[in-house]
Amino acid sequence: MATGRFQIVRTAMDGIEVVIADSRHTFARHSHDTYGIGVIERGAQTSASGRGMVEAEAGHTITVNPGEVHDGAPLGDAPRAWRMLYIQPAVVAAAAEDIFEGAPREEFHAPVLKDGRIAGLVTATLAALLNDRAASIGRDERLLLLLAAVLHEQPVQRRGAAASSISRARDRLDSDPAAAVTLEELAAESGLGRFRLVRDFAHATGLTPHAYLLQRRTELTRRMIAGGTPLAEAAIAAGFADQSHMTRNFTRRYGYTPGAYLAARA
Repeated sequence: MATGRFQIVRTAMDGIEVVIADSRHTFARHSHDTYGIGVIERGAQTSASGRGMVEAEAGHTITVNPGEVHDGAPLGDAPRAWRMLYIQPAVVAAAAEDIFEGAPREEFHAPVLKDGRIAGLVTATLAALLNDRAASIGRDERLLLLLAAVLHEQPVQRRGAAASSISRARDRLDSDPAAAVTLEELAAESGLGRFRLVRDFAHATGLTPHAYLLQRRTELTRRMIAGGTPLAEAAIAAGFADQSHMTRNFTRRYGYTPGAYLAARA
C-alpha cells in the first residue's frame, strides 16, 4: 500500500543527497550511515532518537547523526512533508575541520531546532544544492554556514582575520568578476580557511564572497548595457549562467530589470 511520496535527488555536490517526502508513513527503528539535516514543511511528526524524544512541527529543523537509531511517525492523522539533506561523514568532517580550525566537533547535539534562522539556512542550502547551474562558491558557502550553525560554532570567541587577508580575497574578485572562482581557491589565496574567509569577509564587507561576486558581476553588466552591449551578451560576458540569471540578480539589487534600464537609456 502506498504510504506517500518520496523522491531521492542527487545534488550538485558529491557526498550529499536530498530526500523530499510527503507521507503518513510510520518508520521502524533504523539508522543511517550519513548525517541528516532537514526541515518539516507541513504537518508534524514525533520520533524517538538517540538524543531523546522529538516532536517537530512545520518550520522546525530536524537532525540525525550517523548510526543514531531513530523512528518516526506523523502527529495526528494528516501526513507531514519534509526535505532532508543526507551528508556523508567525510563531507561533515572536512567542513568541521575548517570551521573549528583543527579542533572540530562532529556531532549534531539537538535532534530538533526551533530556530527560524537555521531553518532558513537549510532551505537556502537545499536550493543551492538542487540548482545544477549554481556556482560552486555559493553551494560551499551555504553548506559551511549551515553546518557551523548546527555544530554550534561560536564566532564571538574567535579572532577576526587580518585586513590584508580579506583585501587579497576582495582584490581577486574585483580584478576579474566574470572569472569562475571556487571558495577553496579564494581561501588559499587569502591564507584563510574556507569558513573563516566567509565569516570574516562578511564581517568586513557586509556580504559573503559569493554575494560580493554577484554584486560585482551585476555592476559589470550595468556598465556593459550602458555601453551598448546586448543583454544576453552582457550576461555571459559578466559571468552569469544566462540572461535570466543576470535579470534576477540585477532586479534584486536595483529594483528594475536590465531591460527597463536599457529602455531608459534609449
